[in-house]
Amino acid sequence: MGTTGPSSVNPETGKKYGLDFPIISILDMVNVQKHLIDHLKIDRLLSVAGGSMGGMQALEWLVSYPDRLKSAIVIATAAKHSPQQIAFHEVGRQAIMADPQWKEGHYYGGHSPAKGLAVARMVGHITYMSEVSMAEKFGRRLSHNGNPRKFSIDFEVEEYLHNRGDHFVKRFDANSYLYITKALDSFDVSRGKELYKAFKGNKAKVLVLGFKSDWLYPTSQSKEIVRACKLAGVDTTYCEIDSTYGHDAFLLEVEEETHLVKYFLQKASSERGRNGYEVREYAI
Repeated sequence: MGTTGPSSVNPETGKKYGLDFPIISILDMVNVQKHLIDHLKIDRLLSVAGGSMGGMQALEWLVSYPDRLKSAIVIATAAKHSPQQIAFHEVGRQAIMADPQWKEGHYYGGHSPAKGLAVARMVGHITYMSEVSMAEKFGRRLSHNGNPRKFSIDFEVEEYLHNRGDHFVKRFDANSYLYITKALDSFDVSRGKELYKAFKGNKAKVLVLGFKSDWLYPTSQSKEIVRACKLAGVDTTYCEIDSTYGHDAFLLEVEEETHLVKYFLQKASSERGRNGYEVREYAI
């Protein structure tokens, strides 16, 4: 819902795109951002930063436009999805497409596939947390809204997932979920080559942050990025944060991340660029 998407009106037909909308990639997203800084007449960025899908975009900036940035902060992400990560997304996509209200993506003007999208969000939300954080947050406590019907919502964790799913459908388009998860799954910053070759010759400084309890984007994937950058001769710093929040840690460990990012940006902004000037005004 930030730019044109499948819920937007196709000017050629006067109807919403639905599945007529073209497949998009992480590179497409970065190209939009690049067009924006061109429009704003920004020649070079101090830093590009992002977590999860935003981390993929930061990696794409490093590979596609290395001369347009001085540094990058890559948080809780991967250079490409593993089969397990793709599998979780496919379950979510199938939940949406199995909803009778999906109607091959042409549900606009009628009922949306809310149940399917809610289930997709529930599956996704499980992957964002960790076993420890779920145990601490919910344990096996019973829900106050439980009722005697069979297969009712008995546990707090069940009630939480249902609430998350119901809330999500009010602010997100189901077709957009399909397109965005496909963009994530198809991303491969290495372009099918050895990963370090993608970063060869890059002069930017890189900070990679990983979280010990993140099993959606495990620290092994963060370390893979670090190793590739090091092999390519890129000035790279890796910090692993001890958190129990799982993948959600990149949104919740604010104090620790602020300290690390602040120090990194101060260091990046204090050093003169290759053209002899300081870059210190812009970061996205």
